[in-house]
Amino acid sequence: MGAFVISKRFDDHYKFVFTSRKGKTIFTSTSFELKMDCEAVIEEIKATIGNYTYVKSRAANGKYFFKMMFEDAIIATSRKYSTPLLLQKGIDEIILAAAKSDILDFSVNEFMFPD
Repeated sequence: MGAFVISKRFDDHYKFVFTSRKGKTIFTSTSFELKMDCEAVIEEIKATIGNYTYVKSRAANGKYFFKMMFEDAIIATSRKYSTPLLLQKGIDEIILAAAKSDILDFSVNEFMFPD
């Protein structure tokens, strides 16, 4: 099962990545000013994963990637894949695992350690 991982960017905006069951990043979201917006989009993806489209492209270096879209809005961009088959496996993993994936929040800058 994959996981959605929320973190903070250097510009203090939030993002999330979807990781595979092996811990490899499949896609990275666009930026969100508020963490609650980031969380709301994750919940929406989990609830309606069948409503998204995946636009496949090829980068200048020959690697493959996709953009996850809802209507005309880009929600996330995938990592680069070396083959079209691996790209499709990444998409398939999202479709199969997103609805039941955990949400992990690593956006907190302060860590508490026991005494």
